[in-house]
Amino acid sequence: MTPLLQARISVDYPNKPGVLRDVRLDIGEGEILGLVGESGSGKSTISLALLRLLEHKGASIAGEILFSGWDLLRLRSSEMRRIRGRDIALVLQSPLASLNPALRIGTQMAEAWRAHQSGGEAKLWKARALELFERVSLPAEESFLDRYPRQLSVGQAQRVLIAMAVLHKPRLLIADEPTSALDAITQSEILDLFRSLNRELNMAMLFVSHDLLAVASLCSRIAILQRGQIVETGATEQMFRDPRTEDTRALLQAVLRNSSAAAEFTQSAAAEFGQNAGAESTVLR
Repeated sequence: MTPLLQARISVDYPNKPGVLRDVRLDIGEGEILGLVGESGSGKSTISLALLRLLEHKGASIAGEILFSGWDLLRLRSSEMRRIRGRDIALVLQSPLASLNPALRIGTQMAEAWRAHQSGGEAKLWKARALELFERVSLPAEESFLDRYPRQLSVGQAQRVLIAMAVLHKPRLLIADEPTSALDAITQSEILDLFRSLNRELNMAMLFVSHDLLAVASLCSRIAILQRGQIVETGATEQMFRDPRTEDTRALLQAVLRNSSAAAEFTQSAAAEFGQNAGAESTVLR
């Protein structure tokens, strides 16, 4: 698989060194990589570091982030702004907090479009927005563009964010806990949406989540993050059938125990991977 992104990074904060220590991530063209870790392990730090958004928080990043031939850490701020939102997009876990409450949805879509379009293309935002709204199962109507975020459900707001993120057909989408605030039915619909966008756009994804059921159903490979380090990366089936490290085994068991979807995951993973359902030890040797 042709590599799209190859990152080797360490992150320090002024009052908290070693938040990430020599983290290594590779994502291929069109691949969906899952990133799993305990709370506080540094998952969101990785998401923001790849887009160079940590600089606004006073963090320092060392290493390299190679994306389509560019080292993002060596680019000027103006060059990074041209990539951020166009070639690499981000979807966060709190959709209503991510949208500006004072601006109509149409205004926010227009601003996101015009950030990377100029001239006559800048006028095409509405057609593109309505096309995407239909694609993500939102009302493809101009009246919907006139709504404010407070008039949307959480699921609708998340779909708006996804539509905004794929406005420019990015090559990589970073989805940081994108289903954690959603009910089970909406979660399933959003995962289906990610799958179809991945196929249609050949869009690679970094899917950050603590939901093992979602990760197992969506991702072809998984990276395990613990205490600021990647301890193991491998194919999804291998990771759940035979994790190579004790750290990985302990983390997966802990996440399964604390997940409301643990029983469902254990049964579905066992069926998919040809094992007997019932106990965590069946999935995690």
